[in-house]
Amino acid sequence: MRAIWKGAVAFGLVNVPVRLFAATGEHEVALHQVHREDGGRIRYQKVCSIDGETVEWSAIAKGYETDDGKLVVLDDDDFARLPLTSSREIEVLEFVPSDQVDPILLGRTYYLEPDKTAVKPYALLRGALEQADRMAVVSVALRQRESMAVLRVRGDVICLQTLLWPDEVREADFPVLETEVSVRPQELAMASSLIESLAADFDPSQYHDRYGAALSELIEEKIATGSTRDQPAAPAPDAESGGEVVDLLAALQRSVEKARGSRSGGSAGGSGEPAAPGEGSRAAGSKSASAGAEAVADGDDEPADADADADTAAPTKAPVRRTRRKAS
Repeated sequence: MRAIWKGAVAFGLVNVPVRLFAATGEHEVALHQVHREDGGRIRYQKVCSIDGETVEWSAIAKGYETDDGKLVVLDDDDFARLPLTSSREIEVLEFVPSDQVDPILLGRTYYLEPDKTAVKPYALLRGALEQADRMAVVSVALRQRESMAVLRVRGDVICLQTLLWPDEVREADFPVLETEVSVRPQELAMASSLIESLAADFDPSQYHDRYGAALSELIEEKIATGSTRDQPAAPAPDAESGGEVVDLLAALQRSVEKARGSRSGGSAGGSGEPAAPGEGSRAAGSKSASAGAEAVADGDDEPADADADADTAAPTKAPVRRTRRKAS
């Protein structure tokens, strides 16, 4: 495993240097979206909904739509003014009974590994948590964002498990549950009897991902029977493929229209000379180069690759969906 964070747990006058490791990882069979007829990979691009042009990561900012439909654009300079923290300290705020932490608040789990020089204070904290049957509520900065978390013991290791903020948990608003229901004692006794008949100690190792196993078997069967095909070679950038030609013609047409507009408005301050095809988009890309990919990425997610697969295929020039009250 590779450590993703290094810092120290601080409680009272005790400081325990630790490294953070992701404790979980989902296993899935890697599938790509391909063209059924020729096996070509399906690619995706970031396309502007206004001019239909492909936008590079360096030219993308983040936007917030107000209730009245206005747009607030945030760039790198705006995010640089936010109170981000680079603290490498896991600050213990309090110790609470384990049964008071609602499981719905629990998020990602990480293992804490102590430095060689901190094994004893690490064991001291682990033993104290076990003996008191409590969790340590802590504050920690992960990826420059402050998070609430708890420290709990799992076997011989201390786990750090992030918490959702209280306002991130939705209320269960189901009016139907307010309906009065009459449950007879005999019915309740029968339900309790059923529960007792299936009572057992939880052992997750006895459960298996049947779908994943069946999918792997299906793939292996196709390989064994020779039901495979060669990977198709991607066409060169200048190849005369239908989709690329259509995109190029559309871009040239837009450039011509812009040039004509510039010529007609030349007396208003322009030179009256038509711009070269693509010149306007290059200038726009240069002007926005300071907007880095980090300002685009949301939360812990890394900027998505333009070639990344999606769960559902979409046309190359699908308009960007705008969501109210959320950063796009």
